Amino acid sequence: MKVVLKSGSGAPSFEDYIVRVAAGGRIFSEGETGEEMFVIQSGTVEIVKRVKERKEKVLATFEKGDFFGEMSLLESVPRTADARAKTDVELVRIDQGTFDEMLRNNGEIAVRMLRKLSRRLRETTALLEQSTGIARPLDESSDFFVRVGERHEIYRLLADGSNEEFYLNRDEETTVGRIDPVTGIRPDVDLTTLDTQRSVSRRHAKVVHGDGEFSVVEEIGTMNGTFVNGRRIATGVPTKIKDGDRLRFGLVDLTFRITQG
Repeated sequence: MKVVLKSGSGAPSFEDYIVRVAAGGRIFSEGETGEEMFVIQSGTVEIVKRVKERKEKVLATFEKGDFFGEMSLLESVPRTADARAKTDVELVRIDQGTFDEMLRNNGEIAVRMLRKLSRRLRETTALLEQSTGIARPLDESSDFFVRVGERHEIYRLLADGSNEEFYLNRDEETTVGRIDPVTGIRPDVDLTTLDTQRSVSRRHAKVVHGDGEFSVVEEIGTMNGTFVNGRRIATGVPTKIKDGDRLRFGLVDLTFRITQG
């Protein structure tokens, strides 16, 4: 996420918004009143919860481009956890006035916050279902339910040079990318562990199954390309794939396989 702050005559300069914290330093503490959020310009930040005396639990790890501390800014409530610099970090401090201007000029920020809040709502709903004993009905069409003795096809992406394999959805789209640590949204095929150079976009592509055929569609905004058998595909244009085809997302190579289960 790129942050742009305007500075007119007599207005604060960009440097006035920068906060630098050395590795191990605390950015804010649980219980403090928060009136600002932060965007990471460089380095890594951990969100830490004190669970017992002298014991901590790392709730999340954020990197360049990620933001944190927004709930206190939005609701004027105390911080619910500590924020600590895992490495030397450089942050952009966003107060309420600057935040309002950013929302007007950068819709991406609002979208990412909505995704993050949506995930929290789903998690809360699941916890309520567990505590009340009222569960959602199971979907018999799900991949997890296969009738005994029924032959069915299994669709997978196999990673080159490792034992990693990723199963594709049978009757719907399968998203391919990297986990977003800000929103917590994880694609169906999460290539984070394979993508050591971070060449895969968080929402890189999707594999679509319909009418007995599979296609790969590159998402808008993907930076490092999607390839089928060595040929780069056009963004947004479905490209059919078949068993044995070689796929590349950024710098991660996979093979598409259909087998009988």
